[in-house]
Parts: sequence; C-alpha cells; structure tokens
Amino acid sequence: MEYFNREIDLFLQEWSSEEFRKPLMLRGARQVGKTTVVRNLGKRFTHFVEINFENKDHAAAKTVFEQHSNPQIICSELAALFGKPIVSGETLLFLDEIQSCTEAIAALRYFYEQMPKLHVVAAGSLLEFALEEIPSFGVGRIDSMFMYPFSFSEFLCATGHEIWVQLIDEATPEKPVSDAIHGKIIEQLKNFLIIGGMPEVVAEFVRSRDFLRCQKILNSLLVSFRNDFAKYKKRIPAARINEVFSSIAQQAEGKFVYEQVSKNLNNEQVKKSMELLLMAGLCYQVTHSSADGTPLGARINPKYRRIIPFDTGIYQRILNLDISGILLSNDFDAINKGAVAEIFVGCELKKNTSCYFDDELYCWVREKKNATAQIDFVIQCGETIVPVEVKSGKQGKMQSMWVFLNERKAEYGIRTSLENFSQYDKIRVYPLYAIGNIWNFEPETLNLKL
Repeated sequence: MEYFNREIDLFLQEWSSEEFRKPLMLRGARQVGKTTVVRNLGKRFTHFVEINFENKDHAAAKTVFEQHSNPQIICSELAALFGKPIVSGETLLFLDEIQSCTEAIAALRYFYEQMPKLHVVAAGSLLEFALEEIPSFGVGRIDSMFMYPFSFSEFLCATGHEIWVQLIDEATPEKPVSDAIHGKIIEQLKNFLIIGGMPEVVAEFVRSRDFLRCQKILNSLLVSFRNDFAKYKKRIPAARINEVFSSIAQQAEGKFVYEQVSKNLNNEQVKKSMELLLMAGLCYQVTHSSADGTPLGARINPKYRRIIPFDTGIYQRILNLDISGILLSNDFDAINKGAVAEIFVGCELKKNTSCYFDDELYCWVREKKNATAQIDFVIQCGETIVPVEVKSGKQGKMQSMWVFLNERKAEYGIRTSLENFSQYDKIRVYPLYAIGNIWNFEPETLNLKL
C-alpha cells in the first residue's frame, strides 16, 4: 500500500536521531495513522519489532511484560518470541495498543533508565484511559507526540499537489496567491471538507476519486467508533455515550447544552460521556476565554463551551449532510452548512500546533442583553491574542470582531472564508485552506491600511 507522507514524520525522525532520547508515546484517536507512521519510521532501522497487545497471536508478549520489569530480560524474551534481535541503536521496538497492557506502560520508564540507547515507541487508540489510571507512570522519563487525522496540506500532498502547499506557505495577506490557483485550491478544499482526513478515506479518494466509496468507509469507521464505546467505561452504557456523540454533531454550531442531548440522560451522565469522548480524541472542546491576558487558559469560563467533532468527514456522515451543496456551490454559507467550515478551522488549528502538546481551543463570548458578541476562536501568538472569525466578507458580518478589537485593544483580527488573502483596516483575511499560516505571522511586521 502506498505511503503518504505525514508532517509528524519529520519529528519522528528527529526523535530517532537524538543522542539522549526517551521512550516515545504516540497519542491520538483511533485510525488516525499512528501504526502506519511508526512502521514507516521502522524502515530506517536494521530491525523492526512490532508487538500489538490486542493481537491474540502476541499474547505471549503480554505475559513477558506481566512477569518482568527488567528491560534486558524483556528484550531477550521478546527477541526469542519474534525471532528478531533487539539491539540498542539498531532496532525499533514498537509497542502498539499498549493501553491493553498496563505493565508495558509501566515498563517504559525502566527502558529509559536502563536501556536509554534502545528506540522504543508506544501507541494506543484508547491510551488516555489507561494513562488516567496511572497518572505518574513516567513523568520526566517518557516523551509524547500527539497525532491527528490528515491536515489539508497533507491531503494536498497525498493528491499530488505539493507545489500548492509551497505556494500557500509562502502566501500572505500582502502577497496572495493568484486568483486562478486560489480557485483550484478551493475545489480541493471542498473535497476535503466532504471526505475529511481519516487516512483510510484519503487513501481511497486518492485511488478512486469516488465519493460514494469514501462515504462507505466513513460509515464503517463510524460503526467501529461506536463499537468501541463499550470499552470506554463499564459504568456508562455504550448507548448513552452514543447519544452524546450524536448530539455533539447536532450541536456543533453553538454552545453545547446538556439538556438538549436526551430526556433519558441527566447532566452528570452527559458530562461523563463527553469527557470520555474527549479523552478518546473524537471531539474537541472550544472554551470561552475572557482573552484579556495571557495565557488564554488562565481566564476561562468552563460553563460556556462548544464541542466540535474531530473530523469533517465523520461529522457529515453522522448528520448525513447533502454533500452536493458543498461541491456545487461557491457560496460560503452553503459550504458552511452545519458549521462544516468552523469545524474544519478548529481541527486545522489543532493540527498546526506543536505535536508535542495537545493544545486547547478557545473562543470569546460576550453575553449582554441586546449586545451579544461572539468570536469563533481566539489564539495566542507569542504574547499577542488574536481573534479568528470564520465568516464571509458580507456587510454586517463582522460586528463581533470589531467589538473584540475595541474592547481588548487587539492589534489585529483574522477573518477566514473562501476569499483570497487580503487585508483592510485591522482585519487580515486568510482563505480557509491557509488557516495554518496564522502561526507564521509576526505581529511586528503588520502593515495596516488605516
């Protein structure tokens, strides 16, 4: 099967080249490509040993970790079991679905202390649940990287449009891409909004360009996610978690209201179910911040949160949206049906931050009688707080932005939609497809047209 390069590949290679490295924990939702990227990294080594703790054929390996904590003994027995040498500097040891073997998680710290030259990577689709139960499993002795579905730039590379990625990276509001290229990228963006970034779906789209086949794979992924709900926590029925999962999609356009989920669930059941879905990486929370100083997370109001799905393809399958409305229209409101564009921006903001941190998302809301204002996202660039609105440029659509800029004395704001790069007054305009560029912008270079 063809391998599509992922941005995390570079960071994995850097980790493998470090002289003083720690065992690495690769974290992220199910089916986002963790196993695939580690196998690709394994090609750089003389030997690659992969253990899957959910594979019945690897049950003996689980027993090894249950009986031993000494990494030399563990490696010796694993080498005998798999018929491959485990040699420091030559072997990549991959412990997949490690959440199914807490003894292996606990052993990672001993690899760091006693076999620091051995390359060890662990991954798991429901890893956060296991780590919650052993919170101090390896503080200071284990590194983490966070992985997400394909970003739009990764999708463009997979579909053979690497040159477009370079053009996007180099573009700014002062130096937009040509209108011809902008239009072509928008067409690819529409495709991505429909299929999303799940690797299996992207691979099928690259192979066939068949939306129906992609929809079938998305349906299959949804079934597997829902089947996993039974593994989350036995004290919460899978059916209840599924109700919350569906409601997250239905309420994606605004504040998440517990009472709207189901008459069968009380607020505490909804809260616990949502926390489990957040831990599983199937949704992200966007929390209100007063945004009157940094860090943004120090000034939040947890009573106001939006909850967005982790992938636009999964989202549109949950709601069974009419994809023709996205494909055939160039109108922002039609393409943003059900807040697809807002979900896309939130997901892209997650994907374009450091893989070493699972950064939170924030928004801003002012709720006053006859004076409500809301900013879709607020981000922190250094010590600068920047409001981000997912809106078209129509007259009367930017009142909240100007309220924020005036009240918070912000240097500038960002609007993102289907428009090409541009700027006016204190507003910098980025196309949806280039929202990741905002992290590259240095405020001191701002040349406002006042």
